Amino acid sequence: MSSVTTILPVDDAARAHSFYTEKLGLPHRGTTEDGHQLLGIDGGPLLELMPVSDGKHSEHTALSFEVANIEDTVRDMEARGIRFQDYDLPTLKTENHICTTASEKCAWFMDTEHNILCIHENLGDKLEYQV
Repeated sequence: MSSVTTILPVDDAARAHSFYTEKLGLPHRGTTEDGHQLLGIDGGPLLELMPVSDGKHSEHTALSFEVANIEDTVRDMEARGIRFQDYDLPTLKTENHICTTASEKCAWFMDTEHNILCIHENLGDKLEYQV
């Protein structure tokens, strides 16, 4: 395998494209043969915005972006109009929008299409994946 593309369902492709490029700063990387927009950081995985007509979206986190400093990133994103979700559950509690565990800090928000997104900061050693 040489690359990864995450396909994300969107109700309104133009609205989603604006959110990901303007609010999150992901560069436009092209268009698929069937007209789907591709976004992503040079050399990294791609995000494909796939228009759907049924409005169905995942009820769990669809994407998580790793950041170096989550507190600074939350402040920066809020200044750009991102609204973070807060939770007060037995197994998940946020403080100032951030949930802290032994291994990471996370903060969740939704895109314009009601997909659940996350930013996270790893607190320990980097994870190594093997396929």
